[in-house]
Parts: sequence; C-alpha cells; structure tokens
Amino acid sequence: MNVARRYGIVLVFLALCLAIAAVCQYKVMSGQWPENAFTTGANFLLIVYQVSVNGILAMGMTMVILSGGIDLSVGSVMAFAGMLAASFATGSQDVTRWSGTWPVVVPLAAALISGASCGAVNGWVLSRFRIQPFIATLGMLLAARGFTMALTGGNPISNLSPPLRWFGTGQVLGIPVPVVLLAVVFAISWVVLRKTVFGRRVYAVGGNEACAHTSGIKTGRVKILVYAISGVLAGLAGVILTAKTGSAQTNAGNSYELDAIAAAVIGGSSMSGGAGSVLGTLFGALIMGVINNGLDILGVESFYQLIVKGVLIVGAVALDASRRRAIE
Repeated sequence: MNVARRYGIVLVFLALCLAIAAVCQYKVMSGQWPENAFTTGANFLLIVYQVSVNGILAMGMTMVILSGGIDLSVGSVMAFAGMLAASFATGSQDVTRWSGTWPVVVPLAAALISGASCGAVNGWVLSRFRIQPFIATLGMLLAARGFTMALTGGNPISNLSPPLRWFGTGQVLGIPVPVVLLAVVFAISWVVLRKTVFGRRVYAVGGNEACAHTSGIKTGRVKILVYAISGVLAGLAGVILTAKTGSAQTNAGNSYELDAIAAAVIGGSSMSGGAGSVLGTLFGALIMGVINNGLDILGVESFYQLIVKGVLIVGAVALDASRRRAIE
C-alpha cells in the first residue's frame, strides 16, 4: 500500500504506456500497421524531447505550488526571456540597439537574469503587500507579454546564431540538449527540495505559513527565492523554445503556464501547498507527453487530447482532496 502511495504516479505512467503500446500492437497484428511506432527507443526519446520545455517550467512551478502559491506568469516570462536572448544572438542588426551575434553567454545570461527579475518581483509583491499569488502573477503575465511586444514592436526575431540554436537542436553524446537540460534541472531541483534547509522551508511555508513564521522562518524571503527560481527556469525554457523553433515570437509561451500547472498537479503536488515532489512532476509531464504522442500516433483528434488532460487534472485534484479529508 505504501509503495502504491509513494510511486503511484510511476505506476500510472507505466500502465498508460502499456495500454497505448497494446493498442498499437493490436493494429500491427491485425495488419493495419507495418510496425509498432510507439514502442521504439527513438519515439520515447522524442517524447522526452517534446516535454522538455514544459518539464523545466513545471519544476519551477512545483516549488511555487509547494510554497502555497501559483505562478501564472511563466508563459509570458519565457516569451520575454526568449525574445531578449534572441535580440543578442541574431544576424539582423536592426532589431534593437544592441542586436548582433554576441557570445552565447550574453543572450543566455540576459534570459536567466530577466526571468529571475520577473520572478523576484512576483515574490516581493505578494509577500510585501499580501496580495494573492493569482493576482500578483496575473499582473506579471500581462506586463511581461507587453514587454515582449514592446521590445521589437511586435515583430519576431529570426536568423539566430548557431551557438544559441544548439540549446534547442544540438546533442550531447547522441542525446538532445533539451533532454540533458531537463535532467540537470530535475536533479538540482530534487537535491534542493529534499537535501537542503531551503527545501524544508519551502515545504514548511506551504504546509502552514503562520507556523513557519512563528518558528523563525523568513517566509517572505522564501517566497521571493521560490518565485525567482521559477523565473530563472522560465528564462531557460524560453531560450530552449526559441532555439528549437529558430525564432522568437511575441506569442510564444501562450498557455504554457497551464501545462506546467497540469504537470505538477497530475504529479501529485497539492494546490494547498506543502505536499508534492519534482519526481511526481517529471512523471506528470511525461504522462502528458505520452498522451499527446500516443494519441497522435493512433490518429486521434487533438481536441480529445485536451479532454483527457482535463479529466486527469480534475481527477488528480479530487484524489488529493479525498486524501486530505481522510488524513483529517
């Protein structure tokens, strides 16, 4: 029972993979398909590649949710960070005053710093003025989107330098760079949350902020750091998305915050805060990727994928609510 409770999300992931693989295999055995395209190693690597951006966003979102908050701005922040990075790595000299092919460390630093700044502002506003996270981050969602459009007058940026494109299309030992970055972000996030004092404080603030404050934890500082981390990861996700697509678009990142929240919730993070893990979030993102990939292979219309995701989210929240009532 304890194993099922602790690793339930892993079991759900495996069951989903087996179910889709069985349907695909049936089509092969019935002569409808020449081979089972779902079960190939290349396809599973493709799934991880496809969820890499959402997975990285979701790691930051998980920390925010664990602290008892929510960050609606990550989609807009990643668009702004991606646009800013592209402006430092484009062969088109007339985009902004600083446009050009700077060393790749410059656009990368610009994206990460801008993301951290937006996140820190979110954390400071909601902790200083006691504003609900929904409202504070909604304001940043609009502001960051406005900054993105104002940066280039609403025009996209293309003709990106090869070093920046490497973050989306390059490989390390045959593994796509976005997959490697997802693994690194996951490993660091896991260590931070499970093995550091800061991680324990994040759980404490989300579990009971009043008690955490009484015990001497500077809850405002924790929130600022959590939202800044979410912003940094949104900046990194913006670089990867821009590098993958080969251009920075003003509408990039639309609804990405919803996918990040969905991955965290499906992975077992409680919207009440204080409960969840980045391991669950990783498998939550992979479950969404398997659903998208599997249904695409089976030729199912995309709108059915949205229905399945919606059912999963509501089911995950309902399960968390029932579990909490049982504990109480």
